[in-house]
Amino acid sequence: MKVALLLSGGVDSSVALRLLLEQGHEVEAFYLKIWLEDELAFLGECPWEEDLRFAQAVCKQAGVKLHVLSLQREYYQRVVQYTLDELRAGFTPSPDIFCNQRIKFGVFFEKISPSFEKVASGHYARLEWQDKIPLLKTSPDPVKDQTYFLAHLDISQLQRCLFPLGNYTKAKVRQLASDFALVNSSRKDSQGICFLGKIKFSEFIRHHLGTKEGDLVEWETSKILGKHSGYWYYTIGQRKGIGLSGGPWYVVGKDIDQNIVYISHRRHLEQRSRNSFEVGEVHWLHPDMPAPTRVKIRHGPQFYSCRFEREQRRVRILDGKDPGVAAGQFAVFYQGDTCLGCAKILPAPMPVPP
Repeated sequence: MKVALLLSGGVDSSVALRLLLEQGHEVEAFYLKIWLEDELAFLGECPWEEDLRFAQAVCKQAGVKLHVLSLQREYYQRVVQYTLDELRAGFTPSPDIFCNQRIKFGVFFEKISPSFEKVASGHYARLEWQDKIPLLKTSPDPVKDQTYFLAHLDISQLQRCLFPLGNYTKAKVRQLASDFALVNSSRKDSQGICFLGKIKFSEFIRHHLGTKEGDLVEWETSKILGKHSGYWYYTIGQRKGIGLSGGPWYVVGKDIDQNIVYISHRRHLEQRSRNSFEVGEVHWLHPDMPAPTRVKIRHGPQFYSCRFEREQRRVRILDGKDPGVAAGQFAVFYQGDTCLGCAKILPAPMPVPP
């Protein structure tokens, strides 16, 4: 089978490359050059040259052709602009979800030759086929599982995907990297949002949206406890970056018209946590999905048992509350180990502080 592999220069996609070759596939690798890596390099260390060197070394070692494909304009139009629009609206964006849906398994499909039957990546997710329908399944590594970021794909995209790492844990992938004697076997995992590299998200926001001083207000007392540089730097449930003593303090609300960020002390956090929320833009991976029984509201190992009320488009968490339910982020639905799809969390009516 002829396979196009998305190669980042990291350990995961490099191991995926070697596994595909072991399985007898005809593989060509593609390094995607993205929009921000040159334009915002002055904000921090620009990683793409180092990433590309590792990708070239991995391909040379494996005897595989490497293509460098620039998708900078498409990244800006389809991912970066969405992120900025969401931040201005006071929402919490999920750019990595749209990076996969619109770029890696979207426009990339349009750019490569139709002779490639599959597109492979180093994502930690599994595909199981049922009556010629691909089902997206969770990884055995609950920490690394990346089905959250793949939940906005559609069936036609899933049909062309390959996830060679789907049955492996991160520890096993590290071991395989050593066994293959990969030049990047000891390289650290990348962190952060897909298009930023090593650039800090706060610096990206400052570059595009600037600063606008506003008040940090304690929810319970309506007292002004400090100042902030703009509501777009904060998300519900955030703890870091508030900069006040006597904490820990958490963001519990935002008034974007007044540029107020509301905070609560940890002792009040349970009162500000939520066990239900409404969603919009519901996207199912397949037309006839069963009722979800579990939900994630962010990437990570945390699942909640849930009930999804389809008519009201309301999600009810059945086994706890969460202090970080933020408008704009995505709820991703599951039944067992099958990812069913996702929906955008809508803003809750802003209650009046005491």
